[in-house]
Amino acid sequence: MPVRQLCFLSLISLLLGACAVTPPAGGAQGALAFQRTLAGLDSLELARTRGQLAAQPGNADAQIRLALLLAQSKTGNGDLAKAQAVLDHLLKANDEAAQALHPLARLLAEHLAERQRLESQIERQGAQLKDSQRKVQELQEKIDRLAEIERSLPSAARPGVRP
Repeated sequence: MPVRQLCFLSLISLLLGACAVTPPAGGAQGALAFQRTLAGLDSLELARTRGQLAAQPGNADAQIRLALLLAQSKTGNGDLAKAQAVLDHLLKANDEAAQALHPLARLLAEHLAERQRLESQIERQGAQLKDSQRKVQELQEKIDRLAEIERSLPSAARPGVRP
């Protein structure tokens, strides 16, 4: 076979191979690919996907994806505890599929724990800020009342003022 035809056939086979549809990946790579798709989903699609994944409690791939979905900020902060519970359950599983996902599940669990800690700290600081603002307001009101009292005093009675 001439070199030109061989190159042409090789090019055709490469192009056909590049066009082949690959099935959805499982394991950590599949979970990370799923994570990227979550950003494009609206609330209805997220809820539907959540229901589908929650219906597969024995499927390790579905559980890591459910944890990723629950950890999304658009699903609400109350779901962080649920995501953590899903990951804890996955980390306790001993089947081969679950064990393959244990490193990713541990990493995600650590991330979620840190996120929960930071969100708790933000809430505490927000409460402290509100308390400080309330105290500042109270002090300003006291200063305003004292200034009003001082203005109402006759000028001879004011300390430091000479008639």
